[in-house]
Amino acid sequence: MFKDFDLGPILSGEYADLLLRGAGLTAQLMLYAWSLAMALALLLVVIRLTGKPLAERLVAGYVSYHRNVPTLVQLMLWYFGVPTLLPERTQLWLANFSTEFIFAVIALGLCQAAYFCEDLRAGLRAIPAGQTEAARALGLGYMRSMRYVILPQGVRNALPSLINHTVLLFKNTSLAMAIGVVELTYATRELENYTFRTFECYLVATLGYLAVSLLLMGAGALLARHFNQARAR
Repeated sequence: MFKDFDLGPILSGEYADLLLRGAGLTAQLMLYAWSLAMALALLLVVIRLTGKPLAERLVAGYVSYHRNVPTLVQLMLWYFGVPTLLPERTQLWLANFSTEFIFAVIALGLCQAAYFCEDLRAGLRAIPAGQTEAARALGLGYMRSMRYVILPQGVRNALPSLINHTVLLFKNTSLAMAIGVVELTYATRELENYTFRTFECYLVATLGYLAVSLLLMGAGALLARHFNQARAR
């Protein structure tokens, strides 16, 4: 059944270069989208915890939208829909750059921010109220107490969920192929078209995604263990 199985042709020469370029673009997409998502999630959770009803409703609406609309639909909306609302000069400017990559980062980052925000909010809920009172007693205002006392503890509490959703973000980068981003899945499909070795091509991609996902989960486990040991001292 496996008499024709051969990884050699797709792991050498220009075909291997195509896979490596796809993997590199996947890594960039993941890094930029994660950075955007985490920065926005921190901002959202700080706004939500101000206790102002309007702010809470706005953040809750943002989270609800991005958690209930499929990520692929959000990618399509950003890539095909949003540019039509922009001035013609802006559209021309975007056309000179990697438009599909830019919108993929924005769409994935905004979507993942909703999940990170809820993870952080759950982590902050686990912090005893006395921590906030102690920070205020030391003369720290709301923003400084959040920065130096509350958020660091919340991030540690939310670490398992944050790692799980980081892995989810990594896997969701494959959806960017739908708008033409030449990431790993797109490169794999192109490679399959060139070589007609369907099983081998998708096996390599599968093992690549699996290896990175396990690596992220392992790194998360090490971080969690480090923080638990530091807390126990």
